[in-house]
Amino acid sequence: MGKQHTLKKICSLKGKGLHKGKDVSITFHPADINHGIVFKRTDLEENNLIPASAESVVEAIRGTVISNKNGAVVRTIEHVMAALAGLAIDNVLIEIDNEEVPIVDGSSIEYVKLFQQAGIVEQDADKNIFELKEVITWKDSNSDIEIMAIPSESFKVSVLVDYKTKVLGMQHAELNNISDFAKEIAPARTFCFLHEILPLINANMIKGGDVENAIVYVNNILEDKELQQIATFFNRHDIKVENTGILNNISLHFDNEVARHKLLDLIGDLNLIGYGLKAHIIAKYPGHATNTAFALMMVNKIKEEQRKVVFDVNKPPIFNSVEIKQKLPHRFPFLLVDKIIELTNERVVGIKNATINEEFFNGHFPQEPVMPGVLLVEGMAQTGGILVLNQVPDPENYLTFFLSMDKVKFRAKVSPGDTVVYEMILLEPIRRGLAHMKGKAYVNQKVVAEGDFLAQVVKEKE
Repeated sequence: MGKQHTLKKICSLKGKGLHKGKDVSITFHPADINHGIVFKRTDLEENNLIPASAESVVEAIRGTVISNKNGAVVRTIEHVMAALAGLAIDNVLIEIDNEEVPIVDGSSIEYVKLFQQAGIVEQDADKNIFELKEVITWKDSNSDIEIMAIPSESFKVSVLVDYKTKVLGMQHAELNNISDFAKEIAPARTFCFLHEILPLINANMIKGGDVENAIVYVNNILEDKELQQIATFFNRHDIKVENTGILNNISLHFDNEVARHKLLDLIGDLNLIGYGLKAHIIAKYPGHATNTAFALMMVNKIKEEQRKVVFDVNKPPIFNSVEIKQKLPHRFPFLLVDKIIELTNERVVGIKNATINEEFFNGHFPQEPVMPGVLLVEGMAQTGGILVLNQVPDPENYLTFFLSMDKVKFRAKVSPGDTVVYEMILLEPIRRGLAHMKGKAYVNQKVVAEGDFLAQVVKEKE
C-alpha cells in the first residue's frame, strides 16, 4: 500500500446535485501529508471545513451526508470518495460551492478521469494502514444485511445483492486489487426502480436526476398517467416502457452493474475510515447506512488498538535487578521491580515477574493466590522512583518519598506466573523536588491497576 499520494495540480468540474438539483462547482486541491480528505464549503464564510470521516456522517439515506459541528453539510459524497480511494489519493482539499457533490453520470468514472488528467504524485510519508488481526462483523438484527472484515494481506471487497425481482435478482461483484477500480468498478452507475421515482419526486428528492445519470429498472409497469408525470418531471417525453427491463433500453456497462455500483458505494463509504485496510470486506445487501455504521465500527476498532500499549518484556534491560539495588534502598521481599526496559526523561517502564515463590502469595488468598493491590501500587511507586532519580546527577545520594496517591483503581487480579509491566509517565517537569506522575500496571497488555502519584525527591543527610 506504500506511500501517501495527492494530486499534482488543481482540477475542477461542474454539474448538478442529484437530490437538490442545484448547479455545483467542485474543485480539488493538492494537500500536504496527513491532511486527509477535507471538504470546504466556499459558499459559507466561516465554519466551512468538513473532514471526510465516519464520525462526521449525519445521514445515510440514498447517499452519504457529512457535517461539521456547526451544521455545515456536504451531501452524496460517496462517488467522489470512491474515486479517491480507487486511485489511492490520500490528501486533498475539496472546495465546493453548494451542499451536494455533482452526480455527473451516476458513477465515479468522471472523477477518476479528472484525477488522472490532473496527475497523482507520491508523498514522503507512509500511507496510514490498519492491518486487521481478527474477524469483525456488523449485522443488522432486523434483516439479513451483514458486513464482515477478514484479515488479509491486501484490500479486497466482495458484494452480494438480491432485490428478489424478475428484472433484478441476485448479483455478485468483487474487487481483488484496488488498481483495477478505474476499469472494473468506477463506470458502474447508480440505479433505482421505476416505481420508486414518483415517491422520490413527491419527497422533493432527485431534483437533479435524469435517465442519463441512473439506470432505471422496470419491474412493475406504470399506468400512462404516472409515466407522463415522470416524463414531465425529467422534461424527457421520449421516455417509454415496452416491457419489464430497463427504461428506454439503456445499455448496461456490465451485466452485474448493480452489484458493482454497490461495491463502488461501499469503497467510497469505507474511505471515511481514514486508513487503508489490510482486510477482505464481504458485504451482503450493503447500503449507505450499513456501510457508514461499519466504517464507524472500524474507526472505533482502530482507536481501541492504538490505545493498547505493547511492551517487549524480553528486550535487554537498561537496569537489571543488581543495578536497581544500587538506585533504590528497597530489598527482598519488598523490592518489587526486577528490571527496567525503557527510560527517558518523561517515562519509565519496569518489569515484575510474579512467581509462586513470592512471600505475599503464601498469605494473600493462599487457596487462590492474588498479588495484593497495595503492592502493585508500591511497584509503580518504585518504578517511578527510578524515573525521578534519573533527573538528578548523583541518584545514589537521594531518596524518593511518595506524598499522595489519587484516582487509584484496581481493574484485574495478578496471579502467580503473571508478568507485571509498570509504566510511569511524568505529567509535568519536576519543580522544587516534586514529581507528579501517572502510573499504570499491565498484565498481557491490559491495565490491572492505575493511579496518579505525587512524590518528593530528597537528598540524604551526610
